[in-house]
Amino acid sequence: MTWDVALILGIDGLANGAVYLLAGLGLVLIFSVTRVVFVPFGDIAAFAALTLAAFETGRLPPTIGLVMVLAALATLTEVGSLLRRGEGRKVPKAILAWGLLPLLPCLLAWATARPDMPAAVQIAVTVLLVVPIAPLLARVVFQPIADASVLVLLIVSLALHFLLSGLGLLFFGPEGSRTRPLAGGSIALGDGFSVSGQVVLMVGAAIVLSGLFFLVFERTVAGKALRATAVNRVGARLVGIRPARTALLAYGSASLLAGLIGVLIAPVTTMYYDSGFIIGLKAFVAAIIGGLVSYPMTAIGALAVGVVESFASFWSGALKDVIVFSLLIPVLMLRSFMSVHSEEEEDEVDQ
Repeated sequence: MTWDVALILGIDGLANGAVYLLAGLGLVLIFSVTRVVFVPFGDIAAFAALTLAAFETGRLPPTIGLVMVLAALATLTEVGSLLRRGEGRKVPKAILAWGLLPLLPCLLAWATARPDMPAAVQIAVTVLLVVPIAPLLARVVFQPIADASVLVLLIVSLALHFLLSGLGLLFFGPEGSRTRPLAGGSIALGDGFSVSGQVVLMVGAAIVLSGLFFLVFERTVAGKALRATAVNRVGARLVGIRPARTALLAYGSASLLAGLIGVLIAPVTTMYYDSGFIIGLKAFVAAIIGGLVSYPMTAIGALAVGVVESFASFWSGALKDVIVFSLLIPVLMLRSFMSVHSEEEEDEVDQ
């Protein structure tokens, strides 16, 4: 391997790591607030990529039908919950929030599904269209079992991924799609070496979005509420913060990140209805490196995963995923050695 090849692989790895960084931030955000390992995160990114591809061909994106189905299920779930608690007066508000509000992006997508629309409009509508997916899924699936154990929530999240994959096949079909590049041209780095504009855009978007992510958490009331809920749910509830609302905010923020990821990766790889699973798994490796709590360590882990994947693909394309997922073994062993093990269960047995 020459230095030129190593440089090319390193830049490609940084581009991949930028995607995993954003996905890892979304996973850590949801887990820290709700204790849910949100496996379908990658599915939402794949749906965003397929939605943008549909817009570019002038077709009505099938995502509209998916959002409408989820909105109907969420509305029925919320109305049923209100009626069981004897709060029928809140039903109209629930129908507005869960049934009608998610349909606004659908109407916007229906109005802009034309091939002559500017690319910026198509991208904006694509992201808006997938934003309601995670909150709607959370209301239907996770909110009723919010107090379950982490293991139960993980199993349900994994089952939800397979359900979304089936729905993706039903709505989008088995065909893959790739969109036009978002940025053309290249930047010369000397000695005949250049970096494509798409790679620069991916890395730049990751830096900007990560900075915005930090500012939101540090400077806004909503960000501080998310941090408080992540640190102590009971304490947050005692000071007037509703964990259910912060959970929906976390799901909505993660869904926004997933939509942006789908837009960024759509021009560089052919996306299928089930392509998001691998993206989510590699982001999960990055999140595990960060302990599912540390955003800076998750960012470092994401960049490491991207670089390792790039060099592994040069060594053996068939084994690159195996090598990436093997990173979990030393990380988990190190965390096991460094963590303080509790003997509470043994004490309970002795008593």
